[in-house]
Amino acid sequence: MNAELKDFIGALIGTKVKNCVPVSGGDISRAYVLHTDSDRVFCKINSSSAAKSMFEAEVDGLKAIDQTKTVKTPLVYSVNALEKGACLLMEYVASKNPEVKDLEKFGVQLAAMHQVGSNFYGWENPNFIGNLPQSNQKYDDWISFYIKERLGPQFQTAINRRLLTTEDVPNADKLQSVISAYCTDVRPSMLHGDLWSGNYLIAENGEPYLIDPAVYFGHSEMDLSMSRLFGGFGSSFYASYFEINPSQQGESNRMAIYQLYYLLVHLNLFGKCYYQSVKEILQVHF
Repeated sequence: MNAELKDFIGALIGTKVKNCVPVSGGDISRAYVLHTDSDRVFCKINSSSAAKSMFEAEVDGLKAIDQTKTVKTPLVYSVNALEKGACLLMEYVASKNPEVKDLEKFGVQLAAMHQVGSNFYGWENPNFIGNLPQSNQKYDDWISFYIKERLGPQFQTAINRRLLTTEDVPNADKLQSVISAYCTDVRPSMLHGDLWSGNYLIAENGEPYLIDPAVYFGHSEMDLSMSRLFGGFGSSFYASYFEINPSQQGESNRMAIYQLYYLLVHLNLFGKCYYQSVKEILQVHF
């Protein structure tokens, strides 16, 4: 971060930025911890033309989760346009490695968040997953929402980027028949939307926090399926979650169907290294 940008951010927060420490973990934006005389501030910077919209959607999700009074989120200070891109300033939450009791608490809190429902699937506004647009138009039924708002756009993006061929992609009737067989009796739940291990943290006092959401109302198993895709949650998390929201029959099949969405997102974000994982699910289930 150059001196001019440090001075600009210092003016925004009303105090001089004395030190700026890069933070690893994100693939889409650059992140820093800003040290002042009296505090630390978390800062994300993205230079894309969509940066301000991305950060505003992130803030919308953080505030929505906070309003459920279940899992904590960092306090947001501001979103600001830059000469190129935008920056997001928020509370810095010092974190630690999770202990069993911390993950148990997180499981209970996420289960409570998933009990926050709605009369529709979707969200009031579109948002982003990574830097990919995520449409959230409202639907009365989950299967139509999942096909049209989740799988369909990612399939089309992958075709446009020549990461999939039209022959790879199941037709609309096949998608409908397979997903209808697997996904029954679904109710809308408040979702984080991108729940991998890099998007939660445990504060030094043991309090779980959610970050980088892509919120909407959907099937609670979407969050669980993403959490299992790359690991990092631990058995105690799932045990405490399922004490509140018991596992439903057929979950293992639905997990693959739901992980397909996240693997398509990774295919479109990071390229052909995810092709085989996508192809395997399509061959086995479709």
